[in-house]
This record gives sequence, C-alpha cells and structure tokens, in this order.
Amino acid sequence: MNLRKTLLAGCIALLSFDAEAQNRLPTIPPADYNAEQTRAAEEFLAARKTPVFGPFEPLMYSPILMNLARGMGDYLRYKPAIGTTLSELAILVTAREWTQDYEWYVHYPIALKAGIKKELADSIALGRTPVGMSEDEALVYQFAWELNRNKRVTDKAYAKVEARFGKQGAVDLAGICGYYTFLAMELNMARYPVPGGGKLLPRLGPHSAGGKTK
Repeated sequence: MNLRKTLLAGCIALLSFDAEAQNRLPTIPPADYNAEQTRAAEEFLAARKTPVFGPFEPLMYSPILMNLARGMGDYLRYKPAIGTTLSELAILVTAREWTQDYEWYVHYPIALKAGIKKELADSIALGRTPVGMSEDEALVYQFAWELNRNKRVTDKAYAKVEARFGKQGAVDLAGICGYYTFLAMELNMARYPVPGGGKLLPRLGPHSAGGKTK
C-alpha cells in the first residue's frame, strides 16, 4: 500500500512539474527588442491591432517566422472556407491531441461562444468521441481526429469533407490542423505557461479513445 501511494505521489509530482516547468523562452520586453524584432512587432500590431501576445511571444525569438505564422493565422483563424465555428472544433481536436494547455485555455471559450456545445468540447478534453454532433461537426471532427492521430485521412473522411466544403475546404481544414500543430509544438517546446488559475487538460494515455464517428 505504501509503495502504491509513493508511486502515485511520484506520478502526480511529475505531472505537476511538466505543467509548471519553467518557461524556456520568456517573453521579451519590447524595450529589449532588436531591430528585426521591432519591425516584426510593428507589422504584427498593424495586422492584428494589438501588440504581440500569447503563442507569438516565444516566436519573437525568430521574428520573421513569427510574422509568417501570424499571416497564416490571419486566414486560417478568421477566414477559413469551413467557417469559424467548425474551425474552432478542429482547433480543439488538435490542442487535445498535443495536450497543449495554452491553446485549449484560449480556444475553449472561443469555441463555446462560436456555437460548439460545452458537452462536445468537454468530451474532446477527456479524449472521448463526442455524441450528439451535427452532421458538419461529425465530419470535421472525424477528419481532424484522423489527421492528428493517424497522420493521414481515410477516403471516407476526406470524401465527406470535400462533398460538403469542396477541395478548398479540405485544404483549409488540413491547414488549420497543421497550423495549430505548429503552434502546439512551439508552445510545448517553449513550455509556455497557462495564466495563473487556468485549467490544464487532463493527461491521457498514448492510446486514448476518440474518433470513429458514424
């Protein structure tokens, strides 16, 4: 019994360390920007009407990459062919697959406001296939889940997305998954923190459930 308690405590400690480990790429104060970073920050402000924030902060260590990423996000986040509600569903699937706490922290409330049901989002957080999805939600979920989990998409999943949204929609949906995978990798590498009090995603096993909608 004591051994079990010790092992459990150790696992909890490891998870806590993983979630709270020191940020490897601290936010650079604007006063410390070099010339290239200053130009990138000015371009960001002109495009987004807000200073550099969130996932773009660690990317400021590579300012050209940061602004290229911002440009892709300007389209995929706000103007995708599948619409901004279904795009949020794909973002949640991607954040869950990468256990990216900051992406989830930001996009969970955005998804709910956009029209994704809370119980649907909560099922994704737990690694479960949501029930009660609309037809559009089901096909986007399946496509995004397959692409994230299996690194490819079945003919059936692809055909449904193309039939509904066209080839551009399929390309955009894959692009959303790829873009938020890129951000997830950067944020996980940087150990970018969730703001104090922000809820972390449950830590799931490597073969958690999900996918396989009807």
